[in-house]
Amino acid sequence: MNILQFICSSGFYGAEMWILALAKNLDQAKVNCHLAITRESDEQNIEIYNRFQGLGLTAHQIKINSRFDPMAVVKLCKLIKRNNVDIIHTHGYKSDIIGIIAAGMSGIKTVATPHGFENAKDFKLQMFIRLGCIAFKYFDCVAPLSEDLYSDILGHKVRPDKIRLIVNGVDLTEVEAEKSENLPLLFPHSEEKKIGYVGQIAHRKNIGNMLDTFDLLYKKHKDIRLFLVGDGPMRKELEKRAMMLASGDKIEFLGYRKDRLRIIKEMDLFCMTSSLEGIPRCMMEAMAMGTPVAAFNIPGVDKLIIPEETGLMAEFGDVEGLKQCWERILFDEAFAKGLAKNGRQHILEHFSAKRMAEEYTELYREVLADSS
Repeated sequence: MNILQFICSSGFYGAEMWILALAKNLDQAKVNCHLAITRESDEQNIEIYNRFQGLGLTAHQIKINSRFDPMAVVKLCKLIKRNNVDIIHTHGYKSDIIGIIAAGMSGIKTVATPHGFENAKDFKLQMFIRLGCIAFKYFDCVAPLSEDLYSDILGHKVRPDKIRLIVNGVDLTEVEAEKSENLPLLFPHSEEKKIGYVGQIAHRKNIGNMLDTFDLLYKKHKDIRLFLVGDGPMRKELEKRAMMLASGDKIEFLGYRKDRLRIIKEMDLFCMTSSLEGIPRCMMEAMAMGTPVAAFNIPGVDKLIIPEETGLMAEFGDVEGLKQCWERILFDEAFAKGLAKNGRQHILEHFSAKRMAEEYTELYREVLADSS
């Protein structure tokens, strides 16, 4: 089976990591997996393209002249024909729209995986996201990665028989390789408790509440430091906000880092304050690495955190409650170790990329076999 993963990538975030984890764990004797990305400018982050090629797999770039270039469809059709693609597997509203049109013109099968829905403020972006959601109805299969996303897809009037829930998975081989490394510490603040976040710096990640929680905790505990790994449209605004806080000198925006797992390994606590998630990949990685986690209680996160067992949660927006969660994990070592141990076991048992890849292989087979 020739499967083309297609994404209009703007960085190296959860969806990009997901594609790599899937491709790495697919049986190459059964699935020939390619990648195609759109390339709008020379400055664009194409980390997923480079890493995909690093796996020894074939990756393609589709050059476009603007964010919504209609020629992308024509170029994608040519790529599909040239590589005898059987199924196009899309990721994100833009790739869903371009992909379903190109697939229809090329006469091939389609699978879409929604990774979460964005709270867009820009009107034009809102319209394209709506079009992407409408496009789901025309796919051969939509495969959400959490039960909550499954419900969202039903809400977009997609037929239930076209929806297949395949729960998110994390590449445990990468995690285990990092855990076995014995490298010098990246951050020599040995006496400080290190709190960290890895992910996109975007509106739905609600980083402002994270800064407020940290500042509140800092009033009582000066021996703490916050690391934010990632980039995004709100970074500059949040950096300015952090500088205005009493704890500002203890907040570090590290930008995009290839060594995210090494950084997670050094964290005493992994935190999230998102308003919207699928099943967050970086939280799964943190738990698999044996780092205790705390977050707001939202759909997706609640599939990973079993309160008092695999992590701690506060109600969404409850900064004081989240501060108490952080404080308990950071300053009760025995409790934190128990959470970390249970959290890691939870990921190993239920959220492996190997299991996910096996389910997708079967799905691809079924989609190709269905002639309707």
